[in-house]
Amino acid sequence: MSKIIDAVSVVLTCGDEIFAIERQYFLSAFPGYWAFPGGKVEASDALECPEHPHLASFDRRLFGAVVREIREELGFDLRLELAQGRVSAVCELGLAVTPDFNPYRFSTYFYKIELMQKPAFVVDRNEARTAEWVRADELFRRYNEGRLLAVPPIVKVILALGQDLGVRSIPDINFAYDADRFVPWIESLKGIRQLMPLSHTLPPATRTNAFVIGDVVKLVVDPSPRDDVEYEKFVRTLALFGSDKIFLTHHHPDHYERSDRLARELNLPVLLSAYTRNRILASKPDFFDGISVEIVVEGDQVTSWLGRKVMVMEIPGHDEGQLALYPDDLSWFLAGDLFQGIGTVVIGGDEGDMKKYFATLERVISLAPRIVFPSHGIGLGGTNIIEKTLAHRRLRETQVQELHKKGLSPEEMLPTIYAEVKRELWPYALETIKKHLKKLESDGVLSK
Repeated sequence: MSKIIDAVSVVLTCGDEIFAIERQYFLSAFPGYWAFPGGKVEASDALECPEHPHLASFDRRLFGAVVREIREELGFDLRLELAQGRVSAVCELGLAVTPDFNPYRFSTYFYKIELMQKPAFVVDRNEARTAEWVRADELFRRYNEGRLLAVPPIVKVILALGQDLGVRSIPDINFAYDADRFVPWIESLKGIRQLMPLSHTLPPATRTNAFVIGDVVKLVVDPSPRDDVEYEKFVRTLALFGSDKIFLTHHHPDHYERSDRLARELNLPVLLSAYTRNRILASKPDFFDGISVEIVVEGDQVTSWLGRKVMVMEIPGHDEGQLALYPDDLSWFLAGDLFQGIGTVVIGGDEGDMKKYFATLERVISLAPRIVFPSHGIGLGGTNIIEKTLAHRRLRETQVQELHKKGLSPEEMLPTIYAEVKRELWPYALETIKKHLKKLESDGVLSK
């Protein structure tokens, strides 16, 4: 069980507006997510809490963190505002606890502070891409139009205040699900339901995202629960949204395991590339028996999302037959295993091609989708994570090239290049080194 850390989130309102922040795309934690000022509670924060009738019922340590955080983040002196009578009300909206499947857990206390006039905040642009006073119903509209990415408790605050800014309590602000009956799921972007069943994937990841996308035709992407118990939970969760077709991004088992059972039981066709179909059939000849199979290629429309066409893109490199999905306005890009939110991508086997992988990364970066969703981990704002992935691969290529010049074999390169990687993962790392060498040979940098 991971340690749970206390934190605060501060919803500042003035009139019919809320002060909201969109986090910078280059941040390591929740890039591109909309949020409110706040942060971790410190042991000395009780000393920050002033004496005031508005605060009499609050935990002094928690509210002291509110005072300190908005001073540090916004240059805003709440003590002075309270003393001079420019705060009309303060309330605790609710508590959200990070669910137990997340390795980093917080108990986040949400406070709403109603101001009588807008302060001149000093915003840290190293943290905030956007920082603005915005009407509560406008934030509500942005989320419903698929233009706002946020964690579930923030979404609940936005939806509640967007309908009634005067609300003083949000009882269901906490993320909760029945772990005995359902798999966890979130909707951080409107219309993109991310289900997270346990799967037979590579560590450090333990789950493969399955997405439910579509206005009329509901597409279930990469359903792959690891066992029968998880499968039953997955089916029960899927029933909350409905399903019309299954879409497989590629042929690796942690992306299709038990999708045949799902297709037969729910009478769903399976959409995939010809390469993926052939690779699955090579190892499981009867996998598609009794199932309608539809081969899709780049440019095909497979469903719609909030009125936009959802299209297929071919993204080879990690796997020759891997497919991505995106709406025609590039609001988001569902990238499969093109990059990892948890761990790193393996380029190996006869399906991996480092040269194509580089080209695919470069292509997606040039398209500049607003949000990218991996198969493992959460959605992320911008393409910074893909740019980092490409930079990392280029660094590895340089290392491989230099060690090759010194006469080292791929096996001899492993301890130097992947010293920080667990030894049980070295066979995958070795495959990646070999793919780097093959690319260098193809580029004419090395002799065969």
